[in-house]
Amino acid sequence: MDSLNLPAILTPDFGLLFWMFIAFVLVFAILAKFGFPVITGMVDERKKFIDESLKNAHEAAEKLANIQQESEAMVQQAREQQSAIIKDAGVVRDGIIAEAQNKAKAEAARILEEAQLQIEREKQAAIRDIRAQVAQLSVQIAEKVVRANLSTDAQQMQLIDRMLDEVQVENK
Repeated sequence: MDSLNLPAILTPDFGLLFWMFIAFVLVFAILAKFGFPVITGMVDERKKFIDESLKNAHEAAEKLANIQQESEAMVQQAREQQSAIIKDAGVVRDGIIAEAQNKAKAEAARILEEAQLQIEREKQAAIRDIRAQVAQLSVQIAEKVVRANLSTDAQQMQLIDRMLDEVQVENK
């Protein structure tokens, strides 16, 4: 093996190995006594922190899911209230429209009735005026005719008899 001429680090002698082993055991013992507990404590703390963070994240996710369900329920409730309000508003609107239509019909009927009464009154007044005028004209014409025709007593008696006969025929 000498022929290979390997460096001394790769082919250590027994004394070097012994002191390296002693140094290793000493460093390992110091690390085991002081270093490993600190390191494992830090790893445990980190593990606890990660576990708590995961737990908090899970709780936050559950709370978020609950909040989403509550918000969906609130949105649904708001939609139902909106629908009810719109329905109520439609009913009120229809009631107002029906009431307005009924009032308008009643007012139109009242105005029509008043107009018909007024027309009837004016018609009766016009008929009375026409009758009065016709009667007055008839009297004037009759007076002129009677004066012209009844200048004698015999003509007057003949007219009275004829009128009495007409009145009797009309009364029968």
